[in-house]
Amino acid sequence: MEFAPPLQQGILLRRYKRFLADVQLSNGSEITLHCPNTGSMRNCLYPGETVWFSTSDNPKRKYAHTWELMTTPNGSLIGIHSSQANALAEDAINKGIISELTGYDSLSREVKYGDENSRIDILLQAAQKPACYIEVKSCTLLEDGQGYFPDAVSLRGQKHLRELMHMVSLGHRAVLLFVVQHSEITCVAPAAHIDPEYAKLLKIAVLSGVEVLAYRCEISPTEINLAYPCVVRV
Repeated sequence: MEFAPPLQQGILLRRYKRFLADVQLSNGSEITLHCPNTGSMRNCLYPGETVWFSTSDNPKRKYAHTWELMTTPNGSLIGIHSSQANALAEDAINKGIISELTGYDSLSREVKYGDENSRIDILLQAAQKPACYIEVKSCTLLEDGQGYFPDAVSLRGQKHLRELMHMVSLGHRAVLLFVVQHSEITCVAPAAHIDPEYAKLLKIAVLSGVEVLAYRCEISPTEINLAYPCVVRV
C-alpha cells in the first residue's frame, strides 16, 4: 500500500489527548497532527525523532495531517495508524501473501457476528468450506526484543477472543491475526504482564480451536505492506 500523496516528515514534540501530536517542521514551524491510535502507544513515542505524516485535502477536517509512521532512535519504523491493520490484512489476503488464508471466494468487512454485539474485521467464505472469522490486531509494542499485545488492558480484545471461541463452537473457523507494524518485531506473545486476563483467555482460545497468526509489515516512508510470517508464542 503506497502512501499517496507522499508523506511529509517532522520532529515529534509531544503526543497528548490521545488523538493529537505536535511536530516541528524543517522550517521551525509547528503543526498538530491527528493521531489515529487509541492505544497507550507504549514504547512507540520518541520525542526528538522523525515522524512521517499524510495530508488530506478534505476541507471539513479539523486537522488535515495524520500521523502515519514513527522513527525509533536506532532508525526502525513503526506504523502508528492502528486501524490501517485491517486494510493491510485485506490487501495481503487478496494477494495470497497469507498462505493460511487462501482458497476462499469472498471477503467481507465489518460483518455483525457473535453474541456480544460485535463486528468481525474480516469474514472469508467459500462453497463447501466453513466460514472463516478473522479478528485483526495491530502489534507495535516491543520490549526486550519481544513483541507483545496488547499494550494496555483491553476489555474489547478479551470480548473478541470470547466471540472467536463461540464461532469455533458453531463449527466455523476462527483466526486471530496480529499485524506487526514494527520493523524490529520478529516474535509476538500475549502481554501477560500488562493484561493477564487477555493472556489467560488467549491460551483457552487456542485450546478451543482458535488459530493465531502473525505477519510482519515491510515499512518505508513510501509504502507499507504485510509481507512476512512472524513467530507467535502463546
